[in-house]
Amino acid sequence: MRRSAAFASVTMTAVLALTACGGGGGAKGGAPSGAQGGTGSATAPATGGTVQILANAAFSHLDPVRGWDGGVNNFYRLIYRGLTTFGAGPGAEGTKIVADLATDTGKPSNDAKTWTFTLKDNIFFEDGTPITSEAVKFGFSRTFDPEAGIGSPYGKLLLDAPKDYKGPYLSGDLDTIETPDDKTVVIHLKKPFADFPSALALANFTPFPKGTGAAAAFDTKPIASGPYKVESYQRDASLKLVRNPHWKAETDPVRTAKPDAFQWTFGLDAATIDERMLAGQGTDANALGQSIQAATVARVQTPQIKARTLSGLNGCTTYMGMNTTKKPLNDVRVRQAIAHAINKDTVVAAMGGSTLAAKGTSIQPPTVVGRVEYDPYPYNVEQAKKLLAEAGQSSGLTLTLDTRAQPKMAAVSVAIQESLKQVGVEVKINNIDASTYYEVIGTPAKQKDMAVTGWCPDWASGATFLPPLFDGRNITSKGNSNLAQINDKGINEKIDEIAAMTDVEQANAAYGELDKQIMELAPVVPLAYEKLILVNGANIAGAYQTNSYSGGVDLITVGLAKPTK
Repeated sequence: MRRSAAFASVTMTAVLALTACGGGGGAKGGAPSGAQGGTGSATAPATGGTVQILANAAFSHLDPVRGWDGGVNNFYRLIYRGLTTFGAGPGAEGTKIVADLATDTGKPSNDAKTWTFTLKDNIFFEDGTPITSEAVKFGFSRTFDPEAGIGSPYGKLLLDAPKDYKGPYLSGDLDTIETPDDKTVVIHLKKPFADFPSALALANFTPFPKGTGAAAAFDTKPIASGPYKVESYQRDASLKLVRNPHWKAETDPVRTAKPDAFQWTFGLDAATIDERMLAGQGTDANALGQSIQAATVARVQTPQIKARTLSGLNGCTTYMGMNTTKKPLNDVRVRQAIAHAINKDTVVAAMGGSTLAAKGTSIQPPTVVGRVEYDPYPYNVEQAKKLLAEAGQSSGLTLTLDTRAQPKMAAVSVAIQESLKQVGVEVKINNIDASTYYEVIGTPAKQKDMAVTGWCPDWASGATFLPPLFDGRNITSKGNSNLAQINDKGINEKIDEIAAMTDVEQANAAYGELDKQIMELAPVVPLAYEKLILVNGANIAGAYQTNSYSGGVDLITVGLAKPTK
């Protein structure tokens, strides 16, 4: 979610899971998701045709420094390229970091605090303008813009910049990125970061021609560097991508670009999408849908439909954040009481049952390396009442829960409401439009008491799960991923200690222990780990679930078995 993400189902396209990071999220990276089954995986897609995608809601943003959830990040790499990107393939292949616009994954110096990249030859934007080091510098600097840079926080977190730097439109050039010539980029970081090439695979590090993209221009008309460009876009209705004639296949190690076009149809309700994908008639044979609803699960068990189905964990955690700056949630005992009071079995039932979700316990999902299996707050109504009494809240209290105006999340919110009613906590549900949800809850001034959201790892490391959500030094007025707004000295110090580790396995194990340390303060309630069941059109080829985008279908290798069909 967000991103790593955030609920990916902000867009509810075929390729999604449920969250973002994010921020706040977004879906992205992570250990193997356990995807299985599938159609077209053994069939290489042919060249040509249009892949149809049936979606519930529009993308959050077409501008890559604004959007940050699993679905839109998957979409981004059809039209954008970066210095590095994720590999293509199921399992671990999808989490490998490979060179993209750069000739390699970077040369570190100064104890990995400085990184040098050399750009490839023959790389261009959609208008034929060469992609230069200046374009890379400009694209990176956009992440600091207070209005635009509301997506992934890694630019602000990692890049060295003056404290008062506000992006290129307000502050001009970012001098801490050097461009000695058109092909060379020298990037200075705030502190050593050995995994910087992984961070660069995220879409907010997309290059753009200098001076472009002001006033949300890219949200309606992006400038493509990938194999496709936007031909038409009607928000909440449709989006069509066509080939970018200036993309050179020989410069791109990952994108196969087999279809001539991709066509999204937005605004379809989930039941309609399920019915169309099961029937697979006409152009729906060339379509990708979304993760099916619980009511449809039994119908995918027939051999004909099962043969074109993908299933597995989405690699994300659905959780409820509690705003620790608001009374009485500033009392840890109240938060612990709420954690004990929520019956997660009812949450799983609201998400469609055990076929579509597993009960959440730790913050990090089962797919994260180093994750520890433990349950700090088992369902216990009496313990919850006891903690509320100790906190002076035995007479009852009222809290407001932010949630997305979407059926599944509405059901989850009602499950939470019913659980907390048992301990004298009245929950008022505040429904927010799905397309703006993460923007609202990522603005502390607009946050209510609690919010249902989710997080997916941005790449295969524990570093992308806990620090974005719980480092109190990175709370921002917009695009904030620390929904609990917790700023604890012990947590912050442990994050720094782990960040300094050069052994990745040691660091991931330490993040597993930090998970426990954070949950002692109960800033969030892990609710569930969602599973996906994706039914693809019978003419779809090259489809598999990717571990880098919330368990969704990797769009850059998908195509049609018979383009004329």
